[in-house]
Amino acid sequence: MRERSRHVEIPPGGLRIHYSTAGVEESDRLPVVLVHGIGVSGRYLLPTARALAPYFIVHVPDLPGFGRSEKPRRGLGVPELADSLLAFLDALGIGRACLLGNSMGCQVLVEVALREPARVGRLVLTGPTDDPSARSVLRHIPRFFRDGLREPPGMLAILAYDYAVFGPRRFMAAARSALADPIEDKLPRVEAPTLVVRGSRDGIVSQRWAETAARLLPRGELVVLEGAPHAVTYAAPEALARVVVPFFVEAA
Repeated sequence: MRERSRHVEIPPGGLRIHYSTAGVEESDRLPVVLVHGIGVSGRYLLPTARALAPYFIVHVPDLPGFGRSEKPRRGLGVPELADSLLAFLDALGIGRACLLGNSMGCQVLVEVALREPARVGRLVLTGPTDDPSARSVLRHIPRFFRDGLREPPGMLAILAYDYAVFGPRRFMAAARSALADPIEDKLPRVEAPTLVVRGSRDGIVSQRWAETAARLLPRGELVVLEGAPHAVTYAAPEALARVVVPFFVEAA
């Protein structure tokens, strides 16, 4: 099932946000929103959107400054990106949704879940950053390179293009915000049932941190996808969907 490309304006200032939609428009189930990581667009989430589309209406936004969305005057950090995601939900008339994020997108979703818990049906955090034991750019560099050797060629092409569009200045601003975000302090306050998903070959997120994140969540559970790298949404969409579909279907 192919996705449709759309745009919507969000406050403040009427920023034009690009997003893709897949799935059946008329559904009794909660809509699903997928949120990308640092520096990239939502393109690498589309394989997962297609895998979920037979069961849900799925929206994949490019957050402000990313991908084909309009760029604000300055780079946005985790709190501002959470503001933007909530504004996106408002613009689409979505009162409540199931949310799935990858990498830094998980930090944005955790922030949303703390601010507006009633709007979150269920959460899936794939490869959630940032591991407190590697909270510096220097410690992350070797992890990025290690994981890059494990990602599919198509994912590497998306990374190269999207990083070039995003630009080094915005990347560093986003990285500083992500590294300064104490997600380990926030996870114990997340009310929604949450799956933490890690690829067994994830070069960025360690098994120890994934286990810790799941344990910190009051209603958390860890799932490991064998053989998958950090970008499980691109590399293993069908395996991810087999885990996510029954979890999201149970959302009231």
